[in-house]
Amino acid sequence: MNPIPGVGLDLLDIGRLERALDRRPGLAARLFDHSEIEACAKRARPSRHLAARFCAKEAVIKALGLQWATMTDIIVCGGGSQPPSLRLKGRTAKICEEAGVELKLSLTHERNMAAAVVVASR
Repeated sequence: MNPIPGVGLDLLDIGRLERALDRRPGLAARLFDHSEIEACAKRARPSRHLAARFCAKEAVIKALGLQWATMTDIIVCGGGSQPPSLRLKGRTAKICEEAGVELKLSLTHERNMAAAVVVASR
């Protein structure tokens, strides 16, 4: 399956993710790579940064037109003083590489909301 390059956007109420992570202790490990969890744990409000990363993963799926994805195969790097970027692995990486798709990412968050935009291009 070749992904069709496009644009993906996702928006999330940060409190919703906080409640989900509180209810399900193993959820973070199913959604985020250990490097993402570690990077966000260093922040004042880790869930704000995790929410933005979750939005990025959803935006990747939408930009590529995928009906599936393993969330831990989509890794958000950077943030803070470094521009955010994406590192893919597994099946998602293979599909993008074979199709020659490049992904650009923008993240934002404020008090209650987090969002991400991903542009996929060839």
